[in-house]
Amino acid sequence: MRLKQVLSLGLFLSAYAVSAQITLDGEIRPRTEFRNGYSQPISPNQDYALYTDQRTRLNFGYNHKDVKTMISVQDIRVWGNTSQLNRTDGLISVHQAWAQIPLDSTFSLKIGRQELVYDDHRIFGSVGWATQARSHDAALLKYQKKSWKADIGIAYNQSAPEKFGNHYVTAKNYKSMQYLWLNKQHKDLSISLLGLNTGSQTTLTDSVGAVTDYKTNNLQTIGTRLVKKHKKFTASLNGYVQMGYDANWVPNEVNAYLVGVDFAYPIKDKSKVTLGYELISGTSQNTTSTEKNSFSPLFGTNHKFNGFMDYFYVGNHGNNVGLQDAYIKYNTAIKKVVVGVDLHMFLSAADVRDQKEFISTGKLAAMDPYLGSEIDAYAKYAINKSVSLKAGYSHFLTSETLHAVKGGDIDEVNNWSWLMIIVKPKFK
Repeated sequence: MRLKQVLSLGLFLSAYAVSAQITLDGEIRPRTEFRNGYSQPISPNQDYALYTDQRTRLNFGYNHKDVKTMISVQDIRVWGNTSQLNRTDGLISVHQAWAQIPLDSTFSLKIGRQELVYDDHRIFGSVGWATQARSHDAALLKYQKKSWKADIGIAYNQSAPEKFGNHYVTAKNYKSMQYLWLNKQHKDLSISLLGLNTGSQTTLTDSVGAVTDYKTNNLQTIGTRLVKKHKKFTASLNGYVQMGYDANWVPNEVNAYLVGVDFAYPIKDKSKVTLGYELISGTSQNTTSTEKNSFSPLFGTNHKFNGFMDYFYVGNHGNNVGLQDAYIKYNTAIKKVVVGVDLHMFLSAADVRDQKEFISTGKLAAMDPYLGSEIDAYAKYAINKSVSLKAGYSHFLTSETLHAVKGGDIDEVNNWSWLMIIVKPKFK
């Protein structure tokens, strides 16, 4: 190829790169965890767990006036979970693959596999702490104009390209979803409204257990998040109600709610104290009603909220006695280091049955609602713009009531520690 042609090609590619922004970056994130009563109280016959989990991602982005796309491929593995010299391990998957098409100056259509994140991650979150994270196969009609934003999302899932029928057999996923999210920014006040319907498919059987039909049960979640920014503090309020039916409680009706409030006070230039309380409704163990009062945070980044040891709502505590969480959090930055300490006090939101009293007298009685307390300490050190180091230690002080709900032994020590390196190279 002649020099003139090479120069012409170079100029063409440079001009194209200006009109269409292309990004190529990655993430390498190994995390070592020491688990000794993580997620549930440990028993005397159980030993601690020690392992390293790693997420490796390659992200390709394309941003043009005609279309915006994102493709994210990830490999999720525990160190040592595949044999050496293996030809393939089947661990690579597509985390995101979406295209956003502008329809006019205010509307766009976003389709494909994508993370759905709204407000503080309470109902919709990326679950980024989990090595695999969360994404959805969905279509979104997006609106944005000045201080208004709105998303209408729909999803309809199938396990395979069937010729007949719509029976859905994929575990741990919903059959269908529809939602509307609205957000208005008014000076120092942010107002969000969410209306969400999720359909979960359940199997109907006859008296001998033979499958007779399949049914989709619809659960509605409606609520708001308000954030008020003041010179001296930031106040936030969450309020959601749930109604309808879900797959786990057919044919029982759902009547549940979540309320949370917090106040964040900056006490120095790089320090902040947050005081908060969250109430997540639960179902009493002493009730004779068939109504379900246990709220489900659904797709939220639940690790963020009720203690880092994940005793509540991280793949557990669903359809249970609910939770009250009173907390105080402190964090500060010292040069390249960020450190923080969180303190939580947990109580049940509904009655936990006193089984000893019930066995001895036959009468229903409730245990003390106190479930325990947790302290979380963490630190982050930025080595450079591409590499950071994070570490943490958590300790859970249990109670008799917690063990009545989750098992384990009250005489055992429950703690958890972790060390994580985050490397985010930019290849282009």
